[in-house]
Amino acid sequence: MNHLQTTRRNFLRQGGTLAAGIMLPSFLNLSCADQKSKKLGVALVGLGRYSTNELAVALQATQSCYLAGVVSGTPEKRDFWADQYNLKPENIYDYDNFDRIADNKDIDIVYVVLPNSMHAEFVIRAAQAGKHVICEKPLGISSAECLQMINACKKHGVKLSVGYRLHFDPYHQYLMQLSDKVQYLEASNGYTLKDHSEWRMDKSLAGGGALMNIGIYCLQSACYVTGKTPISVTAQATKTRPDLFKDIEETLSFQLQFDRGVSTNFVTSHQLPMNRLMAISEGREYTLSPAFSYRGIGKKYAFEQYKELSQQAAQMDDFATVIRKNKVSSVSGEMGLRDLRIIEAIYEAADARKPISISDKLYT
Repeated sequence: MNHLQTTRRNFLRQGGTLAAGIMLPSFLNLSCADQKSKKLGVALVGLGRYSTNELAVALQATQSCYLAGVVSGTPEKRDFWADQYNLKPENIYDYDNFDRIADNKDIDIVYVVLPNSMHAEFVIRAAQAGKHVICEKPLGISSAECLQMINACKKHGVKLSVGYRLHFDPYHQYLMQLSDKVQYLEASNGYTLKDHSEWRMDKSLAGGGALMNIGIYCLQSACYVTGKTPISVTAQATKTRPDLFKDIEETLSFQLQFDRGVSTNFVTSHQLPMNRLMAISEGREYTLSPAFSYRGIGKKYAFEQYKELSQQAAQMDDFATVIRKNKVSSVSGEMGLRDLRIIEAIYEAADARKPISISDKLYT
């Protein structure tokens, strides 16, 4: 067993669900051939909680995609998924033979759902195989990695998108219309991370703590609600459990400055449960609680009422349209790169305890 398989298997044991214990929903299984005639085939790379509980379910609801294959380092998982979703044997891969996916005409899109430190390798390998790519957020653990991924996809003529599902949620789409009328914006996103053995506690795998995991949603909302990119940032990191959060942040507050008068404040945490977004525009308050969940957006408090949809299904259907019409994704690799550069500035501001310019980092 190589190092990649060992690392992947360890993190699954720590933070995922072992194949024997997976309870996948039962769907009417259609053959790949039946679905292929209408939809683009998606291969999920990594079969942890998000693939199991969200993406596999969403792929049953998409109009333009279907689950065509899977990639996993665990034989039991590969067998289980192949049986559950009636997948062709030749559409099941491990990490060593993944590159053979280049010859698979059933698979159009590779969705990378791995620990953050593994994103770059598999996005680049997918691009080299000629497959379009969706990568879970954050795009990478550094802006340098993001650039490598973007360049690889351009070189091989494939589309790259980031799994920013909230861009396809109607509540968040409503807030995007506020744009330059926003006067104040605040967001908080956190939960109590109870399993301190999972990969998100390992900086070498996660690239950081709460900011990289869930604080990125606060950062995203800052950009798409204001319609602007911030120009500078101040930040403050706090720890109540330094024994647990040794080399990653536990709770982080940050304030983004824009080129016009918008006051902002954001908090993210792996200790404090919170899930809220609030904007003030032209004297009116627009609040979502919860704001960043997979389901139930605005269940406790919302400014409008929309019918709930699968964010992930809408996201993947949009990417299928991007591919078919040769468009640029609204959640492109370049957006992922922008966000990593802002995240790097936030970390720098927290360490330096002074404002850090973002503008001079965005185009270097």
